[in-house]
Amino acid sequence: MPAPRLRSTSLRKVSKRLPGGRTVIHFSKKKPKAAICTGCGDVLKAVPRVLPYKMKNIAKTKKRPQRPYGGVLCSRCMRKKIVDSIIP
Repeated sequence: MPAPRLRSTSLRKVSKRLPGGRTVIHFSKKKPKAAICTGCGDVLKAVPRVLPYKMKNIAKTKKRPQRPYGGVLCSRCMRKKIVDSIIP
């Protein structure tokens, strides 16, 4: 029986194989949901699905795309927004 603090459904079970051949269960936090586009609701491609404490160790250029509205809008919505701002 796992310890009471590990009986939560917010943790996922991960089977780990030890060097001695024994298999044990480790508990780890679940991945967060994928980032979504605020325009259409699609999943953003270049934004990693990691927990905030791991995200702070990632380089800024790896956190979101290097373009206008990167990490907020998908490329289609960004293109449409820029065209709409130029042509009223």
